[in-house]
Amino acid sequence: MKRILSATLFVAVLGTFSSNAFAQSESRDDAIKQIQAKRAELAVLEKKILVPSEEDRTANAEFLAQPDTGLIRLMPRETYDYVLAVRGGGAYYSFINLSNEYGRGSDLSLEQNFLSVGFAGADYGMLINVGDIPLDQVNAEIPGIGFLTAYRAVEEEPKARIEARRFSEGTTVDGVLFKRRQRAQVNTTYVVRSIQYSNSDVLVAFRVLRKDRDGSLIIKWKLLKSYPVTDLAQRNLN
Repeated sequence: MKRILSATLFVAVLGTFSSNAFAQSESRDDAIKQIQAKRAELAVLEKKILVPSEEDRTANAEFLAQPDTGLIRLMPRETYDYVLAVRGGGAYYSFINLSNEYGRGSDLSLEQNFLSVGFAGADYGMLINVGDIPLDQVNAEIPGIGFLTAYRAVEEEPKARIEARRFSEGTTVDGVLFKRRQRAQVNTTYVVRSIQYSNSDVLVAFRVLRKDRDGSLIIKWKLLKSYPVTDLAQRNLN
């Protein structure tokens, strides 16, 4: 009888544990589904925050009808990083991936009212400020454009890091200052050369149209040239 009672109790306890485990599993599954649903809702909300307004798109419709152009919003990193779910807080943009998410291919960023290029590993680039001129008037006759257009990405990592340091400090060629960072100014046009090893190499002209109350910038851009992708050789300087 004792054996029968013990067996009965064991089955009952096992059943309770199984029931609790099943309930816990269902509860966790429900929680995961809720998280996924909320993330989807958050993605929709963040898209509304990141995209330029309908008024901006309408005002630039003729420009956007041209090939290799776009209109973006850059969020100030110091304000929105770790606030928005998108990696980098919407402070970055890739002209190849057409994305605000920080990662492989990010070409431009906004932080502390400075525009920057070159963020990971040996990737680097340079920016010039060409003043208050329309994007359609950016051509090889403008000082500095020729240098950016003809520049050849170095192929060895030590040299790449030397170039990154050179443009981080700023270098002047034919009277034009080439830097990794330039102060963001409204109604100003810039040209950036962004070299992303094993990913992309682009020359882009862009213009800061306005600054919103939250510190974000509305920027329209035009791809001037795309270069063959360079793979970085792991060799020492000789």
